[in-house]
Amino acid sequence: MTAETAAATATATDGTRSTGGRVRKGRRWIERWDPEDETFWRESGERIARRNLVLSVLTEHIGFSVWSLWSVMVLFMGPEYGIDPAGKFFLVAVPTAVGAVLRVPYTFAVARFGGRNWTVFSALLLVVPTVAAAVVMVPGTPYGVFLAVAALAGVGGGNFASSMTNINAFYPLRKKGWALGLNAGGGNLGVPVVQLLGLLVIGTAGAAQPRIVLAVYVPLIVLAAVLAARFMDNLAPVANDTGAAVAAARERHTWVMALLYIGTFGSFIGYSFAFGLVLQSQFARTPLQAASLTFLGPLLGSLARPVGGWLADRYGGARITLGNFVAMGLATGVVLAASAVRSLPLFLAGFTALFLLTGLGNGATYKMIPGIFLARAVRRGLVGEAAAAAGRRLSGAAMGLIGAVGALGGLGINLAFREAFAATGSGAAAFAAFLVFYVVCGAVTWAVYVRRPRRGAAGAEVDGAAPRPVYADV
Repeated sequence: MTAETAAATATATDGTRSTGGRVRKGRRWIERWDPEDETFWRESGERIARRNLVLSVLTEHIGFSVWSLWSVMVLFMGPEYGIDPAGKFFLVAVPTAVGAVLRVPYTFAVARFGGRNWTVFSALLLVVPTVAAAVVMVPGTPYGVFLAVAALAGVGGGNFASSMTNINAFYPLRKKGWALGLNAGGGNLGVPVVQLLGLLVIGTAGAAQPRIVLAVYVPLIVLAAVLAARFMDNLAPVANDTGAAVAAARERHTWVMALLYIGTFGSFIGYSFAFGLVLQSQFARTPLQAASLTFLGPLLGSLARPVGGWLADRYGGARITLGNFVAMGLATGVVLAASAVRSLPLFLAGFTALFLLTGLGNGATYKMIPGIFLARAVRRGLVGEAAAAAGRRLSGAAMGLIGAVGALGGLGINLAFREAFAATGSGAAAFAAFLVFYVVCGAVTWAVYVRRPRRGAAGAEVDGAAPRPVYADV
């Protein structure tokens, strides 16, 4: 145990930690944790939190790489594998769906098992899909086996939820935005990094050597788990609040924001998984040519996420989100035009803009959630710390649900591409559907969070819309 961890922990003589009637055993449990106390934070809390954040970013980053592993593996699958483009799109859709579903139980795992303990376990679990992929990546493997192994990679998608939940508990409210943005952005970068590695392998060893990619990740996974076990901590005061989860599920704004998050994060992860396949299938790019372009969009989207949060802080998340969906619609129009005239440069320009906008939108929409639930608490008559506590309680529970539903957008995008290419040999029909969806998301953002309500002669609200002061700056 480090000196600062010892300073933050009140340890019983038998080495146990207790919270809420539950006994925690082991030297990596911290019983007292009060980051809102500025003295505690300055003397020991900040150092502990920073150490846990660094290792959380590392393990979540590798988790994202494993989650998106099959967006790279399909680039190695030449004609000898006997899988058509529609089959490949479904192959990359499967881990998206599994990862989205796993985000719900992963959200609750931190409080149940401890942040450090769960980080170690979930990191080591990444070895299973990585080694399994190395075993089956040979021509002649049945398609059903590929689907089963791709599904295993979904465990990497669950890591985001547990990592964000864990880091959220370590930081005070005044620093959560920075910490969560760094954690999420560092995790998202796992997508372009694994794609860059795929490009390096294809460019040097050739498209017949997918196992090199997998051989690189196995020792990295083990190293991340060992570092987490050695240097991370469990917080005993963290407890699951099932009542908050139920209340968040009943709140309509949870599902409105889930819809918007489908449009932003769902688009980011869906396009990240599908981009290389679209280039191969629609523009006849070779694996090397596709891999040389695939990483750029996810990289820009990952780097843009903190910028979206900063813009939301400055101008209001609802306004930035609305403008973002308008811009995504325009970028999709460019992609549709490029598909019609089969212009690869125009297509790349439009698709790159889409990636950049999904990242901006991720930051803006996620920033809206705490503000919305704080505003809801104020509308119920709560004030001061009571309103802030109620807002934190519901927004924390809602984030897990919103993140899970939003990730399902990636499944929808890959299934849409699968159907479009199976029917027409082009992704144009899928992009047309995405354009309609972005228009819907923009309209919902304006109607629920941006527009001014109509008022009667006496200034009373007449249409049930939320008064502008409540949601104008979320």
